[in-house]
Amino acid sequence: MGNTIRTLEEQKNEFKQSKFLAMPIAGSIAWLIVFFSGVFLSAETTVWVLFIATGSIIYLGMGISKLTGENFLDNSKPKNTFDSLFFYTVAQSILVYSIAIPFFMENYTSLPLTVGILTGLMWLPMSWIIDHWVGIFHAMVRTISVLALWYLFPEKRFVFIPLAIVVIYLITIIILQMRVKQKKSG
Repeated sequence: MGNTIRTLEEQKNEFKQSKFLAMPIAGSIAWLIVFFSGVFLSAETTVWVLFIATGSIIYLGMGISKLTGENFLDNSKPKNTFDSLFFYTVAQSILVYSIAIPFFMENYTSLPLTVGILTGLMWLPMSWIIDHWVGIFHAMVRTISVLALWYLFPEKRFVFIPLAIVVIYLITIIILQMRVKQKKSG
């Protein structure tokens, strides 16, 4: 692939070959930590756990990507526009904390709602990039579930919302693994 100029379509096809498992695994771990904090620790502590754990997803994902073979930091791969677009969606997810923080300052229990929904929106462009419905599924089910649980369990928002997000991530991981298997057999 050297210095060959590739079309956007060729780059998109290259990008779609990835497993895309590192980030949902990282998200699952982070939100699982938030869930356990919500179950066993005070709300004050859990707020900090949520900020730190969800803010660390990208770094955790970078480490996990070496284990999944995706290796986000591999500089030997040819540059791909869609890798850049993916990292822009990650940056977008980090920037939404500017919405979550003011609401958190007014009502600390809004944090799992705002962070849970806003950081999940990065999955929508992923569906378009990889030409697969998994991102639409993840973003839609996550948004609806988080919103419903926020209203249904006001006293347990730091428990039920993180748990739902973990379950959605696990389903997403299964779908992504099936996608990889279908590509190999198809």
